[in-house]
Amino acid sequence: MSGTDGVEKIGQAVDDIGAYIRRQREGAEVSLRQLAKVAGISNPYLSQIERGLRKPSAEILAQIATGLRISAEALYVRAGILEPREHSPVLDALASDTELTERQKQVLTDIYESFRRGNAAETSTVTGTEDAALAVAAIDAAAQAVEAPAQRTS
Repeated sequence: MSGTDGVEKIGQAVDDIGAYIRRQREGAEVSLRQLAKVAGISNPYLSQIERGLRKPSAEILAQIATGLRISAEALYVRAGILEPREHSPVLDALASDTELTERQKQVLTDIYESFRRGNAAETSTVTGTEDAALAVAAIDAAAQAVEAPAQRTS
């Protein structure tokens, strides 16, 4: 791949992410002004992102994702920041849940993936005690993730 091929791919990623954001915004029936306000960016900047003239940072993508109530991960993959992950019905459901914060989604994803890694790494039978210890650790982590935002707001 030559240097110009890499520049072309980056340019294509910028165009793709902008078009994707516009489609998501229009599908959610949110105006450019509304999304810009929620995302904490200017109308012209959001317009430039949508037209592929600007490449947004990961932080701006997260703010836009929050404004659109979609997964920041989906935008990161579209922008070439993250590699696509293996599809899983559980992870897909978590990513699309609008009732959870991004932080809560990440904690639940981490717990789920740790269980899967643990199961894959097992060469012998897990005892009931080990299963219970994993479940308690998962519940503790989830409880801390849920309590942390509540403590910040009080």
